[in-house]
Amino acid sequence: MPGKPPLPHEFLPEVPSFTVTSDDVTEGERLPDKHVFSDWGFGGGDESPHLSWSGFPAETKSFAVTCYDPDAPTGSGFWHWSLFDIPADVTELPTGAGTEDAKVGIQARNDYGTKAFGGAAPPPGDPHRYVFTVHALDVETLGIDSDVSPAVAGFNITAHTLARASIIPVYGT
Repeated sequence: MPGKPPLPHEFLPEVPSFTVTSDDVTEGERLPDKHVFSDWGFGGGDESPHLSWSGFPAETKSFAVTCYDPDAPTGSGFWHWSLFDIPADVTELPTGAGTEDAKVGIQARNDYGTKAFGGAAPPPGDPHRYVFTVHALDVETLGIDSDVSPAVAGFNITAHTLARASIIPVYGT
């Protein structure tokens, strides 16, 4: 039986890390139901979790936040959230910040096709990992808009990443 797929940053250029914490999710622990998808029979709340970060490089000009499920049975994982162009003076997002009318940054389409956070929705079986990553970037704006795919957003984020930090809760049915 094959092992788990790699985490999304394992094959990217190595960069320094910093600290990301959450009042809602814990590394390796079950994702609360309020962060689960609200359709397909899941009945979750589709709320993005609270995230707070510190210790990033002084030359950081903006941030991006992503959520990725490497365990989705798609051959390419599943992007739940891509939020970018977050000003450098913003170091915390409250629970539920990932709505379509987000007050900070630009949200690209997720793999559900919405410009918002989309909650966990794994098929029955093994728990999936949900990689919430904060990326410290060297530009104020990525110069892309909300219509880009998660892959294009990720390409631009990676090209400008000074440092990154992740917290990885799990969810399964």
